[in-house]
Amino acid sequence: MDVIIRLVEPQEYSGLGELTAQTYLDDGLLAFGKDDPYLPVLRDTAGRAAQSDVLVAVDGSGRILGGVAFTLGARPYADVAREDEAEFRMLVVATEARKRGIGEALVMACLERARAVDGCHRLVLSTDQQMHAAHRIYERMGFVRTPDRDWSPFAELDPLLTYALEL
Repeated sequence: MDVIIRLVEPQEYSGLGELTAQTYLDDGLLAFGKDDPYLPVLRDTAGRAAQSDVLVAVDGSGRILGGVAFTLGARPYADVAREDEAEFRMLVVATEARKRGIGEALVMACLERARAVDGCHRLVLSTDQQMHAAHRIYERMGFVRTPDRDWSPFAELDPLLTYALEL
């Protein structure tokens, strides 16, 4: 695979933010479409990078193919992670780059980061119920469903599914 996974650079913030927002829009993952209150958050890579490790997948020419945010539990950017856990969020892969193992490589990079943290026992995530391809990746990598932790950011939305992988 001719893909490099590394920390996003400031000059890439806008590009990754647009890729993240457009992916969520194109995949129908925003309940309120272009008026969804989550859309500015998806575009705000600089904000993510200030509170988490934002990883980017790039090809040999530097073109952004995907990205993900990694954080430790009990920090502002964690949605479901507890003190002894790590979490990843906003995993995206450009439509034209899918089925090349990029999503799995980004998850593996998060897993390696979590394993490197002393006292971190689990890697967790939330995912939309519609993200079936992502669910298959997570399950293939050993993540298990944790339905007791499912949650919804808004009462009118279906709950997000949660998964965890023991380290």
